[in-house]
Amino acid sequence: MRYLTKYTEEVRFFLILSALVVLSVWLSGYIPSALFDNVLSPSMLACSITVSLAGAWMVLRHSEGLRARKLWGISILIWGLADAVYLLSWKLMPHPAMNMGAPQLTTGEILIGNVLGWLMMLYPTEALRPGWINLRHAAEQLAPMFALAVLDYLVPVNLQPVISLYPFFLVILLLTHVRKYRMWCEENFSSLDDIDVRWIIRYLAMVFLTGLVFFIMCFRQGHTRGFTQLWLTIYMITYGTEQIIFRRDPWELLRREESKKAPVEEPEKLQPDSAYRKALDEWMVKDKPYLNPDFKLLDLQNVLPMNRTYLSQFIHSEYGCSFYQFVNRLRIDEAKQLKLKHPDMKLSDIALRCGFSSPSVFSRTFTAITGLTPREWAREELE
Repeated sequence: MRYLTKYTEEVRFFLILSALVVLSVWLSGYIPSALFDNVLSPSMLACSITVSLAGAWMVLRHSEGLRARKLWGISILIWGLADAVYLLSWKLMPHPAMNMGAPQLTTGEILIGNVLGWLMMLYPTEALRPGWINLRHAAEQLAPMFALAVLDYLVPVNLQPVISLYPFFLVILLLTHVRKYRMWCEENFSSLDDIDVRWIIRYLAMVFLTGLVFFIMCFRQGHTRGFTQLWLTIYMITYGTEQIIFRRDPWELLRREESKKAPVEEPEKLQPDSAYRKALDEWMVKDKPYLNPDFKLLDLQNVLPMNRTYLSQFIHSEYGCSFYQFVNRLRIDEAKQLKLKHPDMKLSDIALRCGFSSPSVFSRTFTAITGLTPREWAREELE
């Protein structure tokens, strides 16, 4: 439950989107066949193609050499081309747009859908586990799905439901790495804006729901069974492209920062009462570097001659928390002092002066540390 309460916004997002999906699936049954086949389906396919190809062009053009961005660009490029081929075939050989001309999808069509879904998970995989995706790991992920397809052909048992559920397994597998990724971010950055795991959770929620709709498509007859799949895919690609273009890559930020600094050796030994803690505390009091929103773990090398791994261990051993928690405690203490000295100062101004990117981030952090909102605390202290 503690894990869920930390991501209440993401849970709310998932519930709202789930409600929209259920409503869409229900309403799609009332769409006239002629309207869907001749207007809605080709229009939505054209929109999906445009969003995919335009997004691929923007992401690849501004990839800045980042592997994760290239993976996303290639993924949505393939998706857009696949939709273009399908739309072209629909024009040349008219058939019910999302019915594939059969009561249910074939095993081959399910495999194609699963592979396209797998492509959409390459970016979050790279974001959570940089460098993990390679040809061998890709083959390991896809092999079970194709093995099930072969078994479905050889044995007199319908394995299509199992095959269509395979992407859910990949989503769950990715979610197991979310906590580790967030902990890594907290160990290296004092602000998680634009690099936090929250947007990836939202994206995986969309992938999950898209897979669920695809599962329904596999076994539900009806010409409109792809209506929800189409608009949800368009939304997922648009959201993912926007986040990837404007999101900072924490691994790349750290790599570039480390490349600018001279290599640092690990100290032989650290004592609990070492001069390092004293030097760090004095620096925090005198210069207040934590007021910089971009303050990072590597900045501690200004006073502590340690590499990144040892710096993180030092913060944990001496202060009993992550670097993110250490810095934000100092920022909240600074905010309290400012409010006591300047009772008329707006909380939004205090938030920005204390190194927070926005009043909402300040309020969320203040509440998490003190158990009170900034206004509640100010009311108790100043009255």
